[in-house]
Amino acid sequence: MNNAFVNLLVRWFVLALGVVLSTKIVPGISYDTGTTLAVVVLVLSFFNAVLKPLLLLFTLPFIVLSLGIGIWIINAILFYFVGRLVDGFHVAGFGSALLGALIVSMTNLLMNRLLVPPRPPGPPPVKRDDVIDI
Repeated sequence: MNNAFVNLLVRWFVLALGVVLSTKIVPGISYDTGTTLAVVVLVLSFFNAVLKPLLLLFTLPFIVLSLGIGIWIINAILFYFVGRLVDGFHVAGFGSALLGALIVSMTNLLMNRLLVPPRPPGPPPVKRDDVIDI
């Protein structure tokens, strides 16, 4: 069942798990209710879909020079902004946002490794076209 809607729900669940773990581990991050958590997940996923590609494009030289650490900083900035925008979700400061973004990123990495089936070993299958190249 590789439905796009199911994939979206799984991504939201993994993001919610990362936010919950960051609230449990980082002392400066908290949320009030489950509804607040749902709003945080929606706003954070919206920011990741719309703002993050623009920020990555504009800060590409910094990201290359920092060997990718700039992506972590962009994630922390988005996490911090969500803390300022959503009532009931509290991020104490940028240091807390850095740690929270790191935990959310690690959770996404681990859960994607666990949920995505491994590729079969060997070369990818050759796609044969019926077109004759001259």
